[in-house]
Amino acid sequence: MSITVLFDLDGTLTDPAPGIIGSFRNALVDLGHEPPPFEDLGWIIGPALRLSFPKVMGEGSDAEAAVERYRVHYKAGGMYDLTLYEGMMEAVAAIRATSDRMFVCTAKPEPYAVPIVERFGYAPHFQRVYGAALDGSLDDKADIIAKIIAEQGIDPARTVMIGDRMHDIHAAQRHGIASIGVAWGYGGVAELTEAGATAICDRPRDLPGMVAQLTS
Repeated sequence: MSITVLFDLDGTLTDPAPGIIGSFRNALVDLGHEPPPFEDLGWIIGPALRLSFPKVMGEGSDAEAAVERYRVHYKAGGMYDLTLYEGMMEAVAAIRATSDRMFVCTAKPEPYAVPIVERFGYAPHFQRVYGAALDGSLDDKADIIAKIIAEQGIDPARTVMIGDRMHDIHAAQRHGIASIGVAWGYGGVAELTEAGATAICDRPRDLPGMVAQLTS
């Protein structure tokens, strides 16, 4: 039976904090808001930005205008202002060697996620990158997983989702998929444990063994 592995992007494969948080803060300034300090905004990495802006700007604020300003800054260079987690490329290659199919499954809009995966060398390991739509129609990660199931015919019982936030864990649970929370991202062990992650890994090098364990 085939094994499928789904990888989150931000906070799992890459550390995108400089580009995402910088673009978020610049968008707030554009709209006349005082941005919180950089170090207080790690929580915005993971969920859809349409959900994050109102938490800073206030309910009833124009989240769409904020997203548009964010995209201006992000496309101007912020999208490539990131680093790879040490050992993650090697872990991905090891998992690919023992898995039938691997897909990136991210809440980042697909038109941004694809070039990032290509530019930073992950593309050869993945069959496809699945992401959110620019119009917000796939902001819920569970909907992205549903699309992968429908288009790729994957078996949830033989699939593992790897991610750093509760949104990854909850989305996997909605489809009966086992999940591995990664402690090096932006959710942290407490968040991942409370969300009900099937397992948690502290280091990228531990991932191949955990995937093998959950799919044996």
